[in-house]
Amino acid sequence: MSTFNTNEWTQQFDNFFMAPARAYAALSVDMTEKLFNAQLDAHKAYVDTSLAQARKLMSVKDAEELRSYMENQQKVAKEVAERLKSDADNVVSLQQDFVQKSQKITEDNIKQAQTAASKMGKTA
Repeated sequence: MSTFNTNEWTQQFDNFFMAPARAYAALSVDMTEKLFNAQLDAHKAYVDTSLAQARKLMSVKDAEELRSYMENQQKVAKEVAERLKSDADNVVSLQQDFVQKSQKITEDNIKQAQTAASKMGKTA
């Protein structure tokens, strides 16, 4: 009578299904954290800029200060546009990194399955 080795089956199940699922879940959580932090940093920068501009506007007392404030708005708009571009580039970079790491997890799992299948074929 042959015995069924549950430890081997459990190990194979873990290697083929659970380990890749855990790796992908960990990657997803890391990506979510990075995106959240990027959004939080960007939001803080935009709020800080808006509040600083509001304070400057409230301190305007005459026409010359108003003219200076309005001229400065072009500089602020350019800085915000540059920040937007930088933030968008950062998100794209995070997404590309996520895709590459996801593909690596998938490729590693496929290679492992192919190796196991070839070993099973040789023992059968």
